[in-house]
Amino acid sequence: MNTTLSYRNIWKVSLPIIFSFVAENIVNVTDTAFLGRVGTIELGAAGNAGILFFILIQLGQGFGIGNQIIIGRRNGENNFNKIGNLVHNAFFFLIPLAFLLFIVIQFLSPYFLTQFTASDAILAASIDYLEVRSFGIFFAFINFIYISFYTGITSTKILIRATLLQAIVNVIFDYLLIFGNFGFPEMGIKGAALASVIAAGSAMIFYILYTEKTIDHHKFQLFRNIKFKPSLLIKMLKISAPIMFQYFMALSAWLAFFMIIEQIGELELAASHIVRSIYMVLMIPLFGFSSATSTLVSNLIGEGKGDLVLKLTQRIVKLSLLATCIFIPFILIFPEFSLRIYTNQLDLIEAAQPILYVISGSMLFFCIAYISFSAVIGTGKTLVSLLIEMSGIFIYLIGAYLIGVYFKLDLTYVWCSEFIYFTIMGSISILYLKFGNWKYSSI
Repeated sequence: MNTTLSYRNIWKVSLPIIFSFVAENIVNVTDTAFLGRVGTIELGAAGNAGILFFILIQLGQGFGIGNQIIIGRRNGENNFNKIGNLVHNAFFFLIPLAFLLFIVIQFLSPYFLTQFTASDAILAASIDYLEVRSFGIFFAFINFIYISFYTGITSTKILIRATLLQAIVNVIFDYLLIFGNFGFPEMGIKGAALASVIAAGSAMIFYILYTEKTIDHHKFQLFRNIKFKPSLLIKMLKISAPIMFQYFMALSAWLAFFMIIEQIGELELAASHIVRSIYMVLMIPLFGFSSATSTLVSNLIGEGKGDLVLKLTQRIVKLSLLATCIFIPFILIFPEFSLRIYTNQLDLIEAAQPILYVISGSMLFFCIAYISFSAVIGTGKTLVSLLIEMSGIFIYLIGAYLIGVYFKLDLTYVWCSEFIYFTIMGSISILYLKFGNWKYSSI
């Protein structure tokens, strides 16, 4: 592969990933919109329980991102025949990890939620949600393996098809199972969880069938001479483990943030989860570009062009800002319309509307910070990226706690702590890319 710095090439890799995030966020939006019409308890519970679930599966996604970086490096070096072993050993690691985390969710999540949830009603609903949703962890981890493979070799078009299928299946089964339409049982919050499990399973089947039919298995030695290689897995973990822990801590911070808000009140929590769903929609272009950034940086270094990484990063930042700014005016001009997609309750709309203005501004900081941070990950210096993440999280949570719990300021001010997080992450990442020792790192 020859990685070019052209905007066209960046779009070629990024656009399918962006579309895959569009489909993925349809899942998030529909879950929130449907449950917003069931009740504030269900909405808040699914939001908090969903974050806890995603905290745990971030261990699998973090491993997948690390594997994606190594695959990208081998792809840039034209060592295609070494990629299959990376995929095989990812299966050997992630499937047992999925079983372990399934057990953790089933038996330990009620205890954890009890320690941090003030409302008994939200606690009971959260446990109901996780009991069902936990079965989806097996499908999710297998999907991460396929995503890391296709993104690493910069063949990202399949991501659109798989996640679009997942989104459509989720919407259909949300409608059928949450409300009990067309003779299906009315399961409420458990229906939302089961719909997500079925959707993830459908995406997994698609990845398997597509790969078997279209991929040159001989070129990549994919599913040929499958062997567990401890030395290779240790090398993979050296890159992946900091990302796994980093993703785990980032989502843990997100959960802690909402636990802080839950201490303020049930209404504030429900309003914040509605804003979170809109926030995730605004992040769609950014997440697509950030995933492409890590892959393109790794491929570029594999080609011996590490001196061009900063130029590549700057171009992706510009594209990310441009794409994000397309969405922000709609949120600012029609805030009430955006919120009514999720709820008709006037008190929720009133509580959530000022926060929309905050996240619209923070997204600009986020674009610069997260693309720069993703470039650091792409260099393979994942321990550095972990330290950057931890520094931002530590100060972010202290700020949120002081604003919301200690000083008891308005919910809008609590959300302003986002600016603290992105300023720290972006500043350190940019300084490291400019002055750090990473250009000729081997992985």
